[in-house]
Amino acid sequence: MEETRIERDTMGEVVLPASALYGAQTQRAVENFPISGDPLPPELIHSIGLVKLAAARVNLELGLLDPDTAAAIERGARAVADGELDDQFPIDVFQTGSGTSSNMNANEVIAAVASAELGRRVHANDEVNLGQSSNDVIPTALHVAAVLAIENELLPALRYLHETLARKADEFDDVVKIGRTHLMDAVPIRLGQEFGGYARQIELAIARIEATLPGLRELAIGGTAVGTGLNTHAEFGARVARELSALTGTEFREAENHFEAQGSRDAYVFTAGALTTLAAALMKIANDIRLLASGPQAGLGELILPAIQPGSSIMPGKVNPVICEAVIQVGAQVTGNCHAIVIGGQWGQLDLNVMLPMMARNMLESVRLLANACRVFVDKALAGIEANRERAEGYVEGSISMATALNPLLGYDNAAKIAKKSHATGRTVRELAYEESGLTREQVDEALHPRRQTVSGH
Repeated sequence: MEETRIERDTMGEVVLPASALYGAQTQRAVENFPISGDPLPPELIHSIGLVKLAAARVNLELGLLDPDTAAAIERGARAVADGELDDQFPIDVFQTGSGTSSNMNANEVIAAVASAELGRRVHANDEVNLGQSSNDVIPTALHVAAVLAIENELLPALRYLHETLARKADEFDDVVKIGRTHLMDAVPIRLGQEFGGYARQIELAIARIEATLPGLRELAIGGTAVGTGLNTHAEFGARVARELSALTGTEFREAENHFEAQGSRDAYVFTAGALTTLAAALMKIANDIRLLASGPQAGLGELILPAIQPGSSIMPGKVNPVICEAVIQVGAQVTGNCHAIVIGGQWGQLDLNVMLPMMARNMLESVRLLANACRVFVDKALAGIEANRERAEGYVEGSISMATALNPLLGYDNAAKIAKKSHATGRTVRELAYEESGLTREQVDEALHPRRQTVSGH
């Protein structure tokens, strides 16, 4: 049996593991919330550590902590921020909606590290949490974690995806294929134009996600319990934001209005919208590529995906578009996560939003999933994708939609007659136009030149 120890807090005695760095309040939360079995995301725990580290430095600057205590707290907070103490954060993500339990978890762990170093008690509330409240620390950590995840994980992955799609657009620019609207044959298009459209979707997604960062850079720290800043120094919030900027290498600032920063989570909701838009774009692109690669004999077969694993336990030789399917599933999960974030924003009532742990969990998972999916999409599918030129160009010549290019010469009704006869007889539009349009062969060939039909102004 694991050894235990007894601690006391303002509610009485608590039994907890003897080896635990955390204290009574953390143990109470562990016992109160046996819900999902999943703790807070590590990225959020690390950001709480960064907030505590910055706060210790600022409290030292303000003369509110002595140098030895501040240094010991800083070292404990650094260990949290660096992920060295992740196993000391056992509280379930579905907990008190303000994240108070996890703020106290951090305070207790850091206080234990600092106390061991100094050989005397460092108080979790009075010293580690000095000038702070769970109600400004956790919203601050949510924003810090989101900014770092977006800047360090998601945006680089999206740029990698964009570069690959743009390169494929150039590579496939000379492949003429049939366009499709309503999943039915339309006029010719270049495969490079389709991929250029995909590249532009990701380029716009990058811009939309970058547009979320200014709101996320505003931090609630300094507002304490309800936004008034009770029990903290007037300069505390601005100084902590500056310190966090220095620690992370990216910009943070004190919130312009602390009541907005603690009562609402609109910046998170706005970011969720941008992530949902990206998820939709990835699902569209992945599904398009899955359709274009379908077959290979009895489908469209215009693209050839790299064969990375057997596709069937019963059908020999079958290869499935598994990476596209994984990307689509990620898009569905992210869409659900982001919807939960929107609900979390709606249910922030009066002076504090109390959906914070769930919102952080969903936001950080969505960013992580999207970043990983983008990289896998490139490495396992897009980088090695090839065009089946013969199949793609063969569809163009045989399509009745070629008759569209005859409209300016024959009028819609006469062109439609040729298209219908082509469909009924299986003969090409070109053959029938030679015989029945009254145009010279040169006029027909010029009008039906596949690549010319893909150029604006034709």
